[in-house]
Amino acid sequence: MSTATPAAAAPDTVLVVDFGAQYAQLIARRVREARVYSEIVPSSMPVQEMLAKNPAAIILSGGPSSVYEEGAPTVDRSLFEAGVPVFGMCYGFQLMAQALGGTVDNSGAREYGRTALAVSRPSSTLFEGTPAEQSVWMSHGDACSAAPEGFTVTASTDVVPVAAFENDEKRLYGVQHHPEVMHSTHGQQVLEHFLYRGAGLSPTWTTGNVIEEQVEAIRKQVGTKHAICGLSGGVDSAVAAALVQKAIGSQLTCVYVDHGLMRKGETQQVEKDFVAATGVQLKVVDAEERFLVALQGVSDPEEKRKIIGREFIRVFEQAQAEIIAEAGESGEPVEFLVQGTLYPDVVESGGGTGTANIKSHHNVGGLPEDLEFQLIEPLRKLFKDEVRMVGQELGLPDEIVQRQPFPGPGLGIRIVGEITKDRLDLLREADAIAREELTAAGLDREIWQCPVVLLADVRSVGVQGDGRTYGHPIVLRPVSSEDAMTADWSRLPYDVLAKISTRITNEVRDVNRVVLDVTSKPPGTIEWE
Repeated sequence: MSTATPAAAAPDTVLVVDFGAQYAQLIARRVREARVYSEIVPSSMPVQEMLAKNPAAIILSGGPSSVYEEGAPTVDRSLFEAGVPVFGMCYGFQLMAQALGGTVDNSGAREYGRTALAVSRPSSTLFEGTPAEQSVWMSHGDACSAAPEGFTVTASTDVVPVAAFENDEKRLYGVQHHPEVMHSTHGQQVLEHFLYRGAGLSPTWTTGNVIEEQVEAIRKQVGTKHAICGLSGGVDSAVAAALVQKAIGSQLTCVYVDHGLMRKGETQQVEKDFVAATGVQLKVVDAEERFLVALQGVSDPEEKRKIIGREFIRVFEQAQAEIIAEAGESGEPVEFLVQGTLYPDVVESGGGTGTANIKSHHNVGGLPEDLEFQLIEPLRKLFKDEVRMVGQELGLPDEIVQRQPFPGPGLGIRIVGEITKDRLDLLREADAIAREELTAAGLDREIWQCPVVLLADVRSVGVQGDGRTYGHPIVLRPVSSEDAMTADWSRLPYDVLAKISTRITNEVRDVNRVVLDVTSKPPGTIEWE
């Protein structure tokens, strides 16, 4: 198994050094919103490796540690002496202060949540054009009481004397707050001031650049050979397929695996809508029985994901043999597998920051070691909203580009417990009702997605038709998000929730209770498994 990944970062790349921050991925996304390309690297990466990537600038993220804590992440002073512009946020700000001779006190001067920031140098590089008093988001226990020599203090709060500092000569900047979160009212402006004024970067990165770069890279990687793409019907695989088709045309065959884990009517929609929109060659494989046999008796969510990922690959290998046989002896070999892996998939599978694995992803952590394909993952460094923009630029219709996200493992990870055909059919009906009512209420664009979950191993007592029932609960999980790295539960109108609940309990057998998941991410993930 191999993936084409350059050793060095792309030109004008900003590296976001992750110190275990809750919002490290959000920082990278905010940089991209400023039309500057960004990548995340772990704080464990040696400084020389970071500098070998030739970054245009470096941002040090926040983190949960104290600079005085034993074993806490550190940063070598040489980073600040390399001539690369650096912006420290929260914990990164304190590391910069400490490494350069400033004073960081473990004095118990804590600030959490919205805080009033007083800007003392309104004409400074970071704060010019922003109010002298502004609301920012703080989350710290230690505090900087003295800036390093050569730095100008540019802001403070009631309890923190040094809440921001700047050194224009060395192009080093820092703030104690989190400018990346929306609660910091002028945070994006401050971040862009660092990028444009402090680091001297230009806002030139667009999704159009992604298309050009990937088309060139894919053509070089594939040559005259052939590729197959696992088409799920979701946004990610559709955009990945359209991008690869733009690069290699008829050398791509899309394979749609009907594994029996799709939502109601989805297979027919894929066959009709995607082919009509792109004209690609599509091969449909009926593999429902194969997947159900492989998943029989399995309840562990990680094991389910790995089995689904493994069977996907095996079905593709079978499709590969059939495609080669159909092509005849004159056909070029099929050596490449296209996947719609996104940046959040990589990060949550432990591949983006060097942090703990949150869950296996069938595109990332669940692939067999004996995979016979080389991978093409043209969306691997993109967030979901960026993927949608790429899809629009490629001319895909809104019906495909604006679809709510649906996981590759399908309904298999929305059944808590063993997967059976009866349970899948039950969940399909409940899911279809929820989607119908959300569409009828005009809420499709207002929520990120609404997973419908069956608690298959849980039963509760109910009353239906004047009789006692012992049925399953269905969980509604409507969430609002920008990129799936963080999410909040969607405040749907009560009348819509009531209608969904009434229809599900009336129309779906063996369901006598509908509940609403009101957990944000973090601490909960969007999917239950």
